[in-house]
Amino acid sequence: MPKQTTSQRPKSSSGSPTLEDVARLAGVSTATVSRCLNSPDRVVERTRNRVLQVVHDIGYAPNFGARALAARRTNTVGVVIPTMENAIFARGLQAFQEELGRHGFTLLVASSSYQPELEMLQVRTLLARGADALMLIGFERQQEVYDILDRRGVPYVISWAYHEGQEAPAIGFDNRLAMAELARHVTGLGHRRLAVISAPQAENDRARDRVLGVMDACREAGINTDGVTVIETPYAIENGAAAMERLMSGASRPTAVLCGNDVLAVGAVRAATRLGLRVPGDVSITGFDDIEIAQIIEPPLTTIHVPHRQMGRQAAQMIVSLLHGTPVGPLRPLDTHIVHRTSLGPPHT
Repeated sequence: MPKQTTSQRPKSSSGSPTLEDVARLAGVSTATVSRCLNSPDRVVERTRNRVLQVVHDIGYAPNFGARALAARRTNTVGVVIPTMENAIFARGLQAFQEELGRHGFTLLVASSSYQPELEMLQVRTLLARGADALMLIGFERQQEVYDILDRRGVPYVISWAYHEGQEAPAIGFDNRLAMAELARHVTGLGHRRLAVISAPQAENDRARDRVLGVMDACREAGINTDGVTVIETPYAIENGAAAMERLMSGASRPTAVLCGNDVLAVGAVRAATRLGLRVPGDVSITGFDDIEIAQIIEPPLTTIHVPHRQMGRQAAQMIVSLLHGTPVGPLRPLDTHIVHRTSLGPPHT
């Protein structure tokens, strides 16, 4: 179909193209246009492409305000992530947004900076903007967040975590078991002097579970957990480096340092290099998440691979199901696995 010039675009009395204009020019019903915009997977590709071409050509924009008044929906979904300062959540959020877009939803993103009070404020703000549903990271937060969501009947999904017996809809993985698997791999190589660089554990169940996983593996290996030093620091490369320098300045240096994520681990590797230590010859370092930087740092990081994109995609599918009143089915954890690279080796003797 030939494109129309701006002067040929149909105008409503308000001066803007309407849903009826799109339907007439595309030769379909208004209901089909609505399906193309809100549930594109329900429309055959040829028809969908024709409708979307008309939408593009005439500059049609849906009136979400009117739609919200009529349907009590804004077709927006909010997410509050702990931080935007590193790539930990990027892959998952990208897949989350892509899947929501397939179902006609727009994503609104806010950050809590790991502050419970700010998360509460961001949740209130997203609800005030009419978010139909929310995705939250981890289970632990102020009870008021859950209370306000329940009172308003707003569906939500927890991601990046999984707890056996949980009641809230969630899509994630068992942080404790994943880190325990990695720590067993470390102790299996012969390491007995371990240390951990972790995010602050208070009100962060993912960080706390990862530290607990290390302790579980140590006990299994007969290692006294009282001798495992844990340094807590916010997620940042420079913070990981500072924590590593503290660990290596003590009289009894660890032979392996397990970091709560790849960002901290990269900082630890950089600090070890500055101190003239060989990784892994003098000290082994591991991460968690398997983001891109884990592969390009020298030496590349041994880490836990997290299925970020699968998690984001399934979280979006779960939210769409909840909004449509469809049961989400039995909940089960996503699989993680160890990616062994050269930052981990046997202890130097």
